[in-house]
Amino acid sequence: MSNFNGDPIGKAILEYAKTNKPDDIIVSSEICEDDIIPLEVLFRQYDEMPELEKLALSLAKGDILDVGAGAGFHAKYLQDQGFNVQTIDISEGAVQFMNSNGLKANKIDFFDLKGEQFDTILMLMNGIGIAGTLSNLEKTLAHAKTLLKPGGKLYCDSSDIKYLYEDEDGSMWVDLNTEYYGNFRFQMKYKKEVGPWFDWLYVDFDNLFQLAKNAGLKAARIYNVDDNYLAEIVN
Repeated sequence: MSNFNGDPIGKAILEYAKTNKPDDIIVSSEICEDDIIPLEVLFRQYDEMPELEKLALSLAKGDILDVGAGAGFHAKYLQDQGFNVQTIDISEGAVQFMNSNGLKANKIDFFDLKGEQFDTILMLMNGIGIAGTLSNLEKTLAHAKTLLKPGGKLYCDSSDIKYLYEDEDGSMWVDLNTEYYGNFRFQMKYKKEVGPWFDWLYVDFDNLFQLAKNAGLKAARIYNVDDNYLAEIVN
């Protein structure tokens, strides 16, 4: 059994896999009220996925890397379709579960992954948020470029969360001391397990497009619903 110190996601995944008893992961933010991640969401089947994720999976080809794969339900679906899929996550418990579920999973930070190349990289469920801040997004995309084969594609979804700062009259309030309104800090809790605070980015498509271009990549918005979108970024 893993040492769960600072790994609430890993503890939650392994406990749910063992007991099938749903509990919530609590997500605290410095800006918003606490939110929850229902554990069942991390184990959903293909027919329970939103159309945005189904589209991304339908476009995945060749050798695939699933970044921040969690319980690995996207990767498992693709592997069952016959694809060669590799997953990475920084959660020890998540990686332990994925390996026990027949996936090729490694506990490694995305930025430390080097010397490999893929046809498709998936960063779903706002996985591009690992950039942490807008100022670090170009560097994140540039690193993704080194992991993509020529013509390879990165699929990521995110949200323009501008609406969180809009008043009823449509005007916006933004803390002028912050770099970008999509820069967040979060902390996750599961039962008594508390993780560290971490930076997480929600990025609007226009910024993603420009920073991808700066990194030598071409981004297109291929699906949009409400404030959420799916982007295809081509090497």
